[in-house]
Amino acid sequence: MMEQYQKIRRSLPDDILLFFRLGDFYEMFFEDAKIASGILNVALTKRHDTPMCGIPHHAAQGYIAKVIQAGKRVAIAEQTSDPEPGKIVEREIAQIISAGTVNDMTLLDDTQHNYIVAVYQSGKRLGLA
Repeated sequence: MMEQYQKIRRSLPDDILLFFRLGDFYEMFFEDAKIASGILNVALTKRHDTPMCGIPHHAAQGYIAKVIQAGKRVAIAEQTSDPEPGKIVEREIAQIISAGTVNDMTLLDDTQHNYIVAVYQSGKRLGLA
């Protein structure tokens, strides 16, 4: 499972926190756990000298909002196969959330301006909206 986590983690830029689904929780490990525990005010623990912290999946939106408000991005790695005895559950990135890509407006600070821009390229021409 940790090899799977590391593979997904390496595919992401360092400034994105990886929320890795493990059953009913999203877990964060290593440096992500250290950063997330401070932002989210959750306990930083260790398992086999690996820093880790976690949040319940049913409460994820509130925690994601805190990460976004702290200026970070979140990658959500969801389980994509059913658990089977003796097998690793498959996981993949289901969503990357940033202040510019949220679809839940409660994740944004309504006391701040929230700008978004769209760029479209057609040949050598660019459109900006």
